[in-house]
Amino acid sequence: MSNKRTVLTGLGAVTPVGNNIKDFWDAVVTGKTGVARLSAFDPTPFSSQIAAEIKNFNPTSYMTPKQEKRLDPFVKFAIVAAKMAVEDAMFDRDKLKSERAGVYIGSGIGGLHTIEKEHKKYIMNADESQAASRMSPFLIPMLIVNMASGIVSIEVGFRGPNSAAVTACATASHSIGDAFRIIQRGEADIMLAGGSEAAITRMGFGGFCALKALSTHNDDPEKASRPFDRERDGFIMGEGAAVVVLEELEHAKKRGARIYCEIVGYGMSGDAYHMTAPDPCGDGAVRCMKASLKDARLNTEDVEYINAHGTSTLLNDKMETNAIKTVFGDYAYKLAVSSTKGVTGHLLGATGGAEIIACAKALSEEVIPPTINYEHPDPDCDLDYVPNEAREKKINVAISNSLGFGGHNVTLVVKRYDE
Repeated sequence: MSNKRTVLTGLGAVTPVGNNIKDFWDAVVTGKTGVARLSAFDPTPFSSQIAAEIKNFNPTSYMTPKQEKRLDPFVKFAIVAAKMAVEDAMFDRDKLKSERAGVYIGSGIGGLHTIEKEHKKYIMNADESQAASRMSPFLIPMLIVNMASGIVSIEVGFRGPNSAAVTACATASHSIGDAFRIIQRGEADIMLAGGSEAAITRMGFGGFCALKALSTHNDDPEKASRPFDRERDGFIMGEGAAVVVLEELEHAKKRGARIYCEIVGYGMSGDAYHMTAPDPCGDGAVRCMKASLKDARLNTEDVEYINAHGTSTLLNDKMETNAIKTVFGDYAYKLAVSSTKGVTGHLLGATGGAEIIACAKALSEEVIPPTINYEHPDPDCDLDYVPNEAREKKINVAISNSLGFGGHNVTLVVKRYDE
C-alpha cells in the first residue's frame, strides 16, 4: 500500500458569516456571529425562532440562471464552494490529468427544499393522477445527496474517484478523511472534499425543534450559541458549504502550489449507543481521537489546538470535554480548545469542512479562533476554551472533531507543512 503525503492547497466556503474565505475567517477570528432571527419563513409557531442563514448569496457568477433553477440550494452552495476552492488552489487546468482528480462532497440531509416544494405541489392537487403529472422531472436529481458531488465533478471536469458521505454532522469530515485515504493510497493526485447543507425549511427546522435540540434564547440571538458555557441550551441550525482541495504533496510541489497545511491523521468510530444522544462517557470520541493520533504517528503532547465539535448542547459539550481529558490526561489543561459554532451556528453536514478550514487558517495565520459567548464557567467544562478573544500563537498540530447523530465520530489531524 502506498502512503503518499497529502496537503491542503485550496479552500472554499459559503457560510452564514460570509460567502468567501476572507469574510468567513475574519468573522471567526473577531467573533462576529451569523445568528439572527430566522427570516426564510415566519418562525413564530416554533419554540426556537433563530438560525444562522446564508445571506446575500448570488451564485450567478458560478452558474447560469437556467442551471440555478434546476438545482437544490445544497447543490448550489456546494458548486460555489468547490469552484472557489479550485480557484484558490490556482490550478493550470490544461495541465491536470482529470482522471487523477476526484470529488467527495456529502450532505447530511440533502435536497429538503426540493422535497417540501414538490410534496406541496403534489398534495395541493386533489386528483392524484394529475398531481403525478405535475411533478418536476428534476425532483429526484435535485434531492439526492450524491448530486452535489456529481454536479461539481461535471462543472470542474474532475473524472477521478467520486463519492458522497452521509453521516449527519460528521459528513464533511468523513468526506475529507476518505479523500485523504484515496490520495494516500495513490488512487488520485487531487480531491475536492467537504460537505453542503441547506435544511432550514419549515419541516427541517420543525423537526429539530420537536427533538428539542435547538436553543430557545430567542430574545438574544447573537448570544444564543454558547459552546461550553453553563447557560447553553441547544445548538443553532445553520446552512452552507465548505470544500477543500486535498493534493498529493509531490504533485503540489511540482506545480509550485501554496500549501496551507498537511493532513496527517484520520480516525473514526461509532458510539453504538443512542440514535441522537452522545455516549456520556465519551467512549466513541475517545477512540476516535486516539485512532487519529495513531494514524498520524503523533503523541498527545504534540497537539496544541483542538477545534471541538462544541455544539452548545448540554450533553455534547460535557461529553466532549470528558473525552478530551480522557485522551490527553493532565495535558488537556494545557491545550487550547475552541468551538467556532458560536459564530457560524451548526452547519450540520457542512460543519466539519468549515472547521477544518478554521484549523488550516489557524496554522497558516498563527491565530487560534475564540469560543464566543463564553460568560458562565461550567464546572463540567473546565478546559481552556480560548474565551471570547482570538489568541495569537504559532501552532504546529491541530485536530478537528466532528460527532454526528447516529454515533458517527471523526477526528482529523492537520500539521504545519514541513519538508
